[in-house]
Amino acid sequence: MKQVVQNYKTGELALLDVPVPGCKPGGVLVRSSYSLISTGTELMKVSEAGMSMLGKARSRPDQVAKVVQSVATNGVPATYRKVMGKLDSYTPLGYSLCGVVEQVGAGIDDVTVGDLVACAGNEHALHAELNWVPKNLYAPVPDGLAPQHAAFGTVGSIAMQGVRRGEPQLGDVALVIGLGLIGQLVVQLLDASGVRVVGVDPDPVRCELAGRLGAAACGDPASSAVEQAVAELTGGLGVDQVYLAAGGDSNQPVELAARLCRDRGRVVDIGKCRLDLPWNAYYEKELDVRFSRSYGPGRYDPEYELEGRDYPIGYVRWTERRNLACFLDLAARGRVDVEPLVSHTADFADAVETYRGLKDGGLKAVAVLFRYPEQEVEAAEAPSVDVPAVPAVPAVRRDATASAPVRAARTPVRLAFVGAGNYATSMLLPHLTRRDGVELSTVVTTTALSAANAQRKFGFAGATTDLDAVLGDPAVDAVFVVTRHSSHAELTRKALLAGKAVFVEKPLALTGDELAGVLTAVEESGNDRLQVGFNRRFAPLLREAAERFGPRTGPGHVRHLVNAGRLDHGSWYLQQGTEGSRFAGEGGHFIDTASWLLGADPVSVYALTTPGNEDLQVVLRYPDGSTATIGYVTTGPAGFPKETLDLVADGRALRLDDFVRASVYDGRKRWVSSRLPKARDKGQSAELAAFVKAVRTGGPMPVPLESLVATTAATLAVRAGLAGGAPVTLAGAR
Repeated sequence: MKQVVQNYKTGELALLDVPVPGCKPGGVLVRSSYSLISTGTELMKVSEAGMSMLGKARSRPDQVAKVVQSVATNGVPATYRKVMGKLDSYTPLGYSLCGVVEQVGAGIDDVTVGDLVACAGNEHALHAELNWVPKNLYAPVPDGLAPQHAAFGTVGSIAMQGVRRGEPQLGDVALVIGLGLIGQLVVQLLDASGVRVVGVDPDPVRCELAGRLGAAACGDPASSAVEQAVAELTGGLGVDQVYLAAGGDSNQPVELAARLCRDRGRVVDIGKCRLDLPWNAYYEKELDVRFSRSYGPGRYDPEYELEGRDYPIGYVRWTERRNLACFLDLAARGRVDVEPLVSHTADFADAVETYRGLKDGGLKAVAVLFRYPEQEVEAAEAPSVDVPAVPAVPAVRRDATASAPVRAARTPVRLAFVGAGNYATSMLLPHLTRRDGVELSTVVTTTALSAANAQRKFGFAGATTDLDAVLGDPAVDAVFVVTRHSSHAELTRKALLAGKAVFVEKPLALTGDELAGVLTAVEESGNDRLQVGFNRRFAPLLREAAERFGPRTGPGHVRHLVNAGRLDHGSWYLQQGTEGSRFAGEGGHFIDTASWLLGADPVSVYALTTPGNEDLQVVLRYPDGSTATIGYVTTGPAGFPKETLDLVADGRALRLDDFVRASVYDGRKRWVSSRLPKARDKGQSAELAAFVKAVRTGGPMPVPLESLVATTAATLAVRAGLAGGAPVTLAGAR
């Protein structure tokens, strides 16, 4: 299928061929009929992409701060790879469309194949021929509303949420500054609410349009006409609300708002304009400044948007989806008229030229629609509503005995990737693309564009959203599972049953049942070709330090302090209900490192937590009396090293400082490594080399299965230990 994309590094716009997205449970697959270009938000993104690297940095100081922090934590090379990987990738455009339901996912019962729906979201309502849209980001289109008008649903919801934030009442007078697409819709919504509106915009054409759509008066912000209109309509008292729907770097909108607003009036920011509030003016009138966050309550909440968990109407009357449905209803009943806002309708095939015309100024428009080719949708041939999240794999005989598939000599190891997120593209794939004897066969993702990006950047032979096709491909030797934590165990189980060697990022499993399912797959298939991404034991600096430390004769103690830091709001790591706790996802790294240093698997786990946060102390006991203490803290300072590790035994000590420097002490001599130049090699390259070698030769996996299982069981035992307040014995865990 085709999708409009942009390379943020070069500014290139393209109509790209990408795989068709899969229809996951909890949502629908929608074939686009019309999608709307937001001439404000999208053109700002397009313009930023055309800036120099310095210009991009100046426009996004928040992202620059994240880069600086990443350099301090991960070093320059890893940060550079991550940043360049993000910049030199195609990003999607679009967030408002109308289309026809083509497939219905499991759990959806409010629409059927062939229904017309309006869709929202900058990850789900893209300028693409097909989109998968979760339940709370679409709404059925009322009878009588044309699809090109229903495509305004998302921007209409943005305008509606802004109006709700202003709390207008019958008879109020409001000022709308900025009469672009959002501003024109705000004018109509206020007029439909019984509010008299004064519009402000330097463009006389937009002022004339707002006047036709219900504004009582409009004018240039620099003229006296606006102030005179406000004085006449309010008796000189000032407007009740000001709606900032303007963009740009000028501070004029907020200054005008203070001048024309009444005492204790409300100022609502809907757009993205400069907000240097003149303190005296806002203080003297005690103005109430409010922000309107996108489409309404539910926005940026993954449980609402992705998992379909609605907010009770008694507590949240107007959610994101209810705003969308309300706007569609108003448009269907003629209370809002979007037809005058349509400046241009272009065929989807001409999308790139349309964007260029808007950017260069050759196409002057308030709103532009893309029109998609019509497709026949036959309900009789529509798939069942029980579309699985992951297609089933072919059955594997229980009498299978080959644990290491025989490969032809000198042929490349063919790898498939399931998932192509940040970690895969910054920490795994760069190492594999440079490795001889490796062929990147296929990349599988649930979103079409991420697969296409990975194929373009790393040279995969194919890209798809069909996992079944990959698992059934006899040419694929090994499958990498680099998806969200909740899917690791099931995808690993399926790949093992399909006879593939598997490299799965940590964690292997989030529950005991998931772990048991993986082991059952090993037993049924006879395939134990499994590696979990516990890379730290392969780090060159740590391995050198361990070699210089030498073998132990008595019990040892490991202390591993992990300064995990805080997560950004909205990170999927915070979705503990589905993705497990942070320690469940990451803790296996540190348990595996301690177990490798001590040369054994733990036999018991004791865990304590600090009330009110996720700071943990985990104490592991080993068969010979050795112990390991892992301090996992999220409240530490940002500038402190992420990981410090000590091993003490037999009168000797080993210290590792954040994979930058290592040292070994005994009573007579002292070894200190040379300090690495801000690079932190945490072992990914060596781990991948060992895995590829094992697949190529049929030799043993880099880490024994028993150790992988013991580490996973110990990680899972932390939760049980916290709940029970006592040590958890791991004897017989496997």
